[in-house]
Amino acid sequence: MLIALIARDKPDHLQTRLDNRAAHLAYIEESGVVAQAGPLLDQNGEMVGSLVILDVEDMAAGDAWAANDPYNKAGLFEAVELITWKKVIG
Repeated sequence: MLIALIARDKPDHLQTRLDNRAAHLAYIEESGVVAQAGPLLDQNGEMVGSLVILDVEDMAAGDAWAANDPYNKAGLFEAVELITWKKVIG
């Protein structure tokens, strides 16, 4: 099952993102369930959120992945949405 995780950072939390970036990237690598990922950017090119495509067994696994993301544990996100996603192109 593919799940799109869309997360928006809390305002003025760029430093929280930067402080936890290495742990977040290591978690992505270690988990083995991330098909694609990258930051959302504002008009100035600053990171303001995340888009992560998870390839997991079910929504519960997606929820668990999101809960254990170091960014989430650091309190970076204002909002997180997980949506079942269907790959059509690429």
